[in-house]
Formats: sequence, C-alpha cells, structure tokens
Amino acid sequence: MDSTPPPSSASPFDMVSGALGEYIPRGDADDGTEDNRDIDESAASRGEGKRRRGAGRPEQILGAVNVDRDLRITDSNLEAPVFAGVDPAPGMPFVDLLPPWDVPTVTRRLRQVLETGEPHVARVQRLRRRDGSELVVSMSILSAAGPREGLTISLIAMARRLHLYAAETAIGTSLDIGETAQSLAESLLAWGDVAAIDLDFAVWTGEVVTDRPQGRVRLRRAALVPDRAWPDGYVTPGDDLPADASRLLSHAIRRDDPAQAVVLPDRAAVERVLGSPRLARTLIPGDQAACVACVPLVLEGEPPVVLGVAEVWRRADRPFEDGELFDLQELVARTAHHVDLARQHQREHTQVLALQRRLLPRSAGDTIETASVYQPATPDSAGVGGDWVNSFPLPDGRTAMVVGDVVGHGLGAAATMGQLSMEARALLSAGLAPGEVLEHLDDTVSLLDDAESGLAAGYSALGSTCCIAVYDPVSHRVELASAGHLPPILVPPDGTAGPVAVRPHPGLGAEFALREPFDVYAFAAPPGSMLALYTDGLVEDPAMSIDEGIGRLSDAVSAVHPWDPLEEAARRVVRSLAPAHRRDDVTLLLARTIGYRKEDTATWRLPARGDAAARARALVTGLLERWGTREDTRDSVLLVVSELVANAVRFARGPLTVRLIRGGHGQLLCEVGDKGNGRPRLGRKDLLGDGGRGLHVVHGLTTRWGVRWTDDGKVVWASVGR
Repeated sequence: MDSTPPPSSASPFDMVSGALGEYIPRGDADDGTEDNRDIDESAASRGEGKRRRGAGRPEQILGAVNVDRDLRITDSNLEAPVFAGVDPAPGMPFVDLLPPWDVPTVTRRLRQVLETGEPHVARVQRLRRRDGSELVVSMSILSAAGPREGLTISLIAMARRLHLYAAETAIGTSLDIGETAQSLAESLLAWGDVAAIDLDFAVWTGEVVTDRPQGRVRLRRAALVPDRAWPDGYVTPGDDLPADASRLLSHAIRRDDPAQAVVLPDRAAVERVLGSPRLARTLIPGDQAACVACVPLVLEGEPPVVLGVAEVWRRADRPFEDGELFDLQELVARTAHHVDLARQHQREHTQVLALQRRLLPRSAGDTIETASVYQPATPDSAGVGGDWVNSFPLPDGRTAMVVGDVVGHGLGAAATMGQLSMEARALLSAGLAPGEVLEHLDDTVSLLDDAESGLAAGYSALGSTCCIAVYDPVSHRVELASAGHLPPILVPPDGTAGPVAVRPHPGLGAEFALREPFDVYAFAAPPGSMLALYTDGLVEDPAMSIDEGIGRLSDAVSAVHPWDPLEEAARRVVRSLAPAHRRDDVTLLLARTIGYRKEDTATWRLPARGDAAARARALVTGLLERWGTREDTRDSVLLVVSELVANAVRFARGPLTVRLIRGGHGQLLCEVGDKGNGRPRLGRKDLLGDGGRGLHVVHGLTTRWGVRWTDDGKVVWASVGR
C-alpha cells in the first residue's frame, strides 16, 4: 500500500523540493558547483574549451522559504550545503537576507504577488551570507498552497548549465529592446557584482546597423543591474557614454575576433586605456578596485555585425577565470539574436508610433473640446494595431471627429490606417458629407485588397470599420455616418446617456454583402453635451455581452462632471472600463460641445431675385455695426457677401441662405447657401471678359474660401480677417 502522504499534508517548499529532486538527474551530471575544465591556452584565446563533467550525485541546489502576509519568515528549508551561511530565522523579515539596494525592488515584487496571485519567476537575485559574501540564486515567488497564507519563495543556486538555459529562455520573452537588455544584464550578474549592456545608438533607435563600425562608436547604456542608487557621474540607463569613455568598449568591438571577451584586470588598467581617472569614474561603479570583462554582442554573418557590448564588473581580488569567460561568451552569443529582433521591432514600432502620433487629435478650436486615449493591446506594443482616432476643425468652422478600426496589426495595418485617416480628412475638408466620405473609403479598402497590392502582400483590410461625426457649432447639430462601427454615446446636458440609434451597416470593403448607401444621421448636441466615440477593445469583455459593455461606457461617460478636465476624464473612463487582460487596442475620443453664442451668429433667407445682393448688404451692414466691426473689415465683408449672393442668383436657384458667424481668432465667416449643384471654380483671370471676376474678388479679400455639399444643394463659405 502506498505510504506517500497526500499532497495536502506536505508543505509548499517540501513539494517544490520534491519536484526538483525528481527533475535533477542522478549520476553523471553537472554538480551545480564550479566545473573542472581542461582548456589549453590557445583554445581559451579563441573562446573555446571542453568541459569535464563531474561524476557522482549532483549537489542539491534547491531551497525554499515561506513568508506570511507581513513578509516575515515562518519556516524555511535551506539545508543544502550550497546555502551555507544564509541564515533565515522565523519571524525575521525576508528582506534582511538581501543586499540593501535590492530591498525596494524585491519588496514591490513580493507585494505584487500577494495582491494578484500571479507568480514572479526566475529573478536573478543575491542573498547575503553571514560572512559578508553573497550567493547568486534564481528566485521565484509563488502564492503559498492552501491552507497556508502568504508566499513560498523558491531559491535555486545558480548552477552554470541551468543558469545558461534559464537565462536564454528568459531573455527571448520580450520584443522591447530595453527589457531584452535588462534581462541579459540580470543574467550576467551571476558572474560579477555589476552588469551593464551598452548598445550601438543605431541599435537603440532601431536603425540599420552597419557591418562594422568605423571610427569612434556612439554607445548608449541600455541596462544596468543591480537596481540601486549610483554615484554622481556614473553612466546609468538612457545615458550616452562619454566619447572618450567609449574608447574602452570600442577597443573590444573593433578586435579582429569580435566574439572574444576583453578583460582589464584592475582599475589601473582601465585608467591607462581611458587616459583619465575622471573618465574611469563614469564606468567603474565606485572607488574600489575593479576588473571588467567586455563581451561584444555580435550577430553572426559575413562579416559579423556588432550590436554593442556586455560588461561584467567585479572586485579585482576575484579575477575572471577562462571557464567563466567561456560561459559569458556563450550566453552573450546565444542571446545576441534576441537583441537584434528587439532592434527590428523597435524600428517598426517607432514608425508605427510616429504615424499614431500624427493621427492624434490636435486642438479642435473654440467651439468644441476634445480629448483622446489610445492604448495598444500589449505593453511592448509588439502588435501596434489599426485603431485610430482623429478630430480636427474644418475650414468652414465645423469640427470633424473620426474613429476607426483597421483589421490586423503591424505595418500593414498601420499603413492602411494612415491612408484611410488622411483620405477622410482631405475629403471632409473638401466639403463632402460623412456618408460620401465613407463611400470613398469603402472603395479605397476594396482597391487596397486587390490581387496585386493586397492579398499578394499577405494583408487584407476587408471589414475595417469607421465612424465619422461632424459638429456644426451654429445649429448645434451633429451629422454622423458609420461603416460597421459601434454606435457613439451621447450624453445631453439635461438628458439620459445612451448610444446613438444607428442602423447596422457592413464594414468597409465588404463586397460579399449587399452594398447599400451609408446612412447619415443628424441629432441635436446642445452646448454642454458629451459625445464618446470608441473602438470595440474598450467595451468587449468575455465576461459580458457587448450591450452590457456599451451600457457600462454610457454610465462612465455620464458620470463626467461638466467642469472636469476632459483629458483626465478620458483617462479615468478608460481605467474603469478597459479589461485587465486586453486582447485588442483601446481607443476613446471624448468631445464636449460648446458652440457659438446666439449673439455671434445671424442667418437670413432671401429669394433668388435680382435685388438679393442689395438686401443682403443692408442686413449685414446693420449686424456689423452692432458688432463694432472695423470699417475696412466691414467693407471687405460686404463685398464678399455681395459677390457670393450675386453668383448664387446667377448660376443656381433659390431660395438663398445667408449666414454670418463671428468666430474666434479674429475671423468672420460668411456663408451663402443655394439649391444648385454646380461647383464654383476659380478660373484664369480675364481682364477683358464680362464675367468671372466675382470669385477673384472673393479670393483676394479672404484668408480662405470653399464649398461644402448639403442634401439639397451647396454652401459657399469664405473667411475674412477682422
């Protein structure tokens, strides 16, 4: 009968010890201590060597410590000889086993696991022995198994082979170049007291790296461990190495055999190479004697490409042995390709973020306040996607708000996103209605997906969605059209928040569906209204329906106080709604309507008769006098209105609508609407002709002018400086 006690009766660290005991091979294996090696001098100089495996049972390298919720030790199992001198006592704070500079970081990690329950695995950590020396371990933090409370901290002494494997696995888990460099530096710490990664500046920025650097190399510190306060003047992450200090590391980079480590045995040797004790202080962390091993990060090829240098510093009384240099070179060689992958991602990420920044909303003007939030699905933005948001003032005084979701991630999605966003802006600025703009975007997506430019490139944007809203600050109305996008949320100043009633429509380029015109919806948005446009990543959650997600967004937006700063409110809404584990990008655009005051606008309807221009001049004259407009501005406005009305009577049909708006930034906006569909064009000026001079007069007196289309005609507008 099996006498093994049930799992519930075993302590967490007993279970971990037993599991690792089953894993560690019996017999011929690494013993977890410093290997004995037969390496001849010539082989060592080439970074090669043969290992002789120790015979017999391997030394136990696993220990465990249990702590309570106050991070005090309750019990421990550090009986293996390798842990000799590490003395945990019940009731003692666990952080008393750590070097002082590691206490804040480790405490933060311990409390994070307590709060979230998510383990923190394989952190390279040092433990203090009672004689003042330190032991390097791989530390994992786990939630204690029931019925215990607190944490179980497993400690694995850093056997070289185990460490090389674990380090290589950990370094390749991120495409962020800073995190990759940090992981490599933490792994190198097993061989020294301080580890640093200095990268060619081109690698740090994601640029193309030359085959072999010429002249002096510009290096930037990408990572440095341990994490503690450093003396003034010492180079820390994000800093460029001084040009003269780079000489030491450039010497290692430009060797004939770039994969070979360069060792300077003491501080005096470093100062001789640099030629200055002051420069030495930028690289040596402190005033003590120190030796350094510099191992170039090399991408294999013909010729090899040097990405940067890894440095390991330690006390001069512990010189590097040939076997240790071999291990260092092996680890750096194994992980150099991860650094290059991060460089390539950095280049793509920089390009995508530059495009994203260009699409972020600018100031929307005096008639509407906007704020936006964009968060990629992953922290390192490995898949910066196609969500986009934009808001911008139109030339005629209205404001456009656009939000879209392009299918996919990466540069293909980013390129399509940029093209659709710029096309939408250009068409809206040209006066097209939201529905007409979506028709053009629909054609563009279909064109991008043809056999030559779309599918052959391995990317399809079919099914991308977009929503366009245009706010008129005079009528206080919004026109909106949607292509497969979720409905915006409207919060009236004195009403109930809810989604705008929009009939579903297929996404862009959806030729498989019955193609129908894009409906345009108009609704009132009086001053003080709040409009929220968003993408599905904000409201989609596996735990609830999409309608529930939209309802939660409505509640969150309606809770925004009219006096709350909109940027802060947008971030607060996203924090309250975005899923903890996002599978998609999150985008939100909040818009608070302001509009024009009634006394700053005037509208008249006139019949399309020969005396329409004279009547318009009389009405506008009285208004400009009440506004106190300067005489020269008044003359210009009267002439512009007269010419626009005369052209409408001559080339279009009535009735006519004349509107005058006193805008911000010293501008007066004149608008004349009619029922015609012809587009006024500015032709070449004919001094001898009888007509065609009206638009030239308008062009010469205004800062800009244009046309926008309406359901039953057009509006010609012109802006005059006052």
